[in-house]
Amino acid sequence: MLVQTRGRSSGMGTGHVTAAAVTPDQLLPYVRAVSGLDSRMFGSCVGHTCEGQTVLIGYPLGDPRNAAAVDAAIDEALQTPGLKHITVLTAARPRKAPEHATVSEDAYWALPLPLPPLGQKLRNILRRAAREISIEEGGAEAWGREHTALVESFCAGRALEPGMVHIFRHLKAYLTQAQEARLFSARQADGSLVACAIGDYSSFSTAFYMFAFRLPTAPPGTADALLAAVAATGETRGHSLLNLGLGINAGIGFFKKKWGAEPFLPCVECGWDIRKKETGWLARLLGRGLW
Repeated sequence: MLVQTRGRSSGMGTGHVTAAAVTPDQLLPYVRAVSGLDSRMFGSCVGHTCEGQTVLIGYPLGDPRNAAAVDAAIDEALQTPGLKHITVLTAARPRKAPEHATVSEDAYWALPLPLPPLGQKLRNILRRAAREISIEEGGAEAWGREHTALVESFCAGRALEPGMVHIFRHLKAYLTQAQEARLFSARQADGSLVACAIGDYSSFSTAFYMFAFRLPTAPPGTADALLAAVAATGETRGHSLLNLGLGINAGIGFFKKKWGAEPFLPCVECGWDIRKKETGWLARLLGRGLW
């Protein structure tokens, strides 16, 4: 997930990326709102750049597992003037990644839309939640102080990286810029907000379950009810897949498995510094074997 917070943003030549998005970092209104990075195309992949750093989203549009297209995009990105560091997010370790690259692996999880029939236990959970909460759907105008307070409470109770906190504090801006992103608010009978989630429907085929927050006192099943609401809107809009994001940890993975989600796209993150070639008298000495 992108966490750079400086730089500028541009949609020049990238208007088709969001429509074809299969990963969150291809949703350019989201990227613009939370990161301030400049987006441009490298071959058939979009990249986000700022101050000598490039994050290349190595899922070629129309063919996210095309390794040759990823290699071509990396070659083009490496020609960026002043490049000091590159990070590549892709389905497999790129052949262009050097041995000294740092690597981490995860996977995006997804549910098909329409949802397959739910098991009895999950149906019971949703029925119980429906007796205690109602879910409202809206846009940026629905975001209020209580949503901000909910997010701040979530951040205060966890050891989060500063970049993640920055993203969470820019969710209203994200909703404002992404006209097809929707806010789902879970409220108790007295009207109090106990949880919320954001679904993004900007892509033509893939819907995204982007963020979710809830109070520890939220009634059982609240998180499930929010996911069901996000999925229902995606189905209504004609999307065929709901991207639930990365596995992250065992707890998040368990929640996704409970719903029958499966990994549908690997996410391998490779990063490396750009080592400049030696030049001048030192290179000549090294080349002659004098050192």
